[in-house]
Amino acid sequence: MLRLAAASLAGTAIEFYDFFVYGTAAALVLGPLFFPTFSPVAGTLAAFATFGVGFVARPLGSVLFGHIGDRHGRRPVLVGSLLLTGASTVAVGCVPTYGTIGVTAPLLLLVLRFLQGLGLGGEWGGAVLLTVEHAPAGRRGLWSSFPQVGPALGFLLANGVVLALSATLTDAQFAAWGWRVPFWAAGVLAMVGLWLRSSLTESPRFLELDDHARVPLAEVVREHWRLVLLTAGALSIGYAIFYTVTTWSLAYATERLGVNRGVMLTCIMGAVVVKGSLTPLVAMLGDRYGRRPLCLLGCTACALWMFPMIALLATAQPLLMFLGFLGAMIAFITMFAVIAAYLPELYEPRVRCTGAAVGYNLGGVLGGALTPIVATALVEQGGRVPWGVAAYLTGVALLSLGCFALLPETRPVPVTAVEPATG
Repeated sequence: MLRLAAASLAGTAIEFYDFFVYGTAAALVLGPLFFPTFSPVAGTLAAFATFGVGFVARPLGSVLFGHIGDRHGRRPVLVGSLLLTGASTVAVGCVPTYGTIGVTAPLLLLVLRFLQGLGLGGEWGGAVLLTVEHAPAGRRGLWSSFPQVGPALGFLLANGVVLALSATLTDAQFAAWGWRVPFWAAGVLAMVGLWLRSSLTESPRFLELDDHARVPLAEVVREHWRLVLLTAGALSIGYAIFYTVTTWSLAYATERLGVNRGVMLTCIMGAVVVKGSLTPLVAMLGDRYGRRPLCLLGCTACALWMFPMIALLATAQPLLMFLGFLGAMIAFITMFAVIAAYLPELYEPRVRCTGAAVGYNLGGVLGGALTPIVATALVEQGGRVPWGVAAYLTGVALLSLGCFALLPETRPVPVTAVEPATG
């Protein structure tokens, strides 16, 4: 289990590195490089729109790779998704800017971002299911939390590379070529991920199936559509908070508040380190007390913390901003540490890869794709403290809370042996 979990974690970290490095670049440089005819705000909105395309593609990727996972096994999904995401990320680093090829540049960016999202849409389902279906029932939450640490590691790796480049290059050098280096590094990381995953065995739960769904998506839509919508709504606040902290706040603080790029990256990365470290510990609580109670607790904490977080961000003081981000990340991981066990348990094995992944990635469209765009637009309507952003996030948290309240508990109940009656 340890070797399997480690391989899943490493692969997930690499794929999320690919996804996150684009978000950081969108917040810092893609606007002026690829949309120079726009105003600064419009350029940032356009860059975030290309960022959002990746989220729109993720549910399509979960359908494509979910079909493969439910029909042919979880293991092929891990290899195919990693190859697609890695290749498209390297290609982003090779796209000429608007000044070189004109409008073709942002169009290429859109296509490659779509392919990135397509690959990542398959990654989560494959990595999580392979771990969950190997794990013993009583420790399913703990072992499935390892792939959930992957996004934190991927984010730290992506932003660590950007931070190192920011510290060693001038702004002109970073804008000219430095921003491309993290994308090129994705090729090396993809090769490492493929090597780690080459020795993984197929899920025993999949091998036990005698009857595979012919068209998994059709079965999910026909029999589990309500469950898919509820899980998508439930997960939307997690995505909204994560990308508010890691993407929108980076653009807002550097452009509006004049905060140094390195300072912001350090504050954000510090909060993500704590979030990643707490993930297995919170998952163990999910094995003991249930998935649903922790999800309800996390949503409630999110709803209560959004206004304080935005107020702390608006101070532009590093320590206060870090505390605001830290509270948000702790509330976020209270939910998402157990999601990797919770979602697969909600679906029967024959359509699990498709159902869990589609619900998970639709939540990304609702929370991740829209939030940076909505938040940037709301800032234009407010003063120095963007209370509209806090109100929007609170509303999303309440929506998610309602959806989690309608979902059942899935934690396996231990069966006590009963002595047969004698007479």
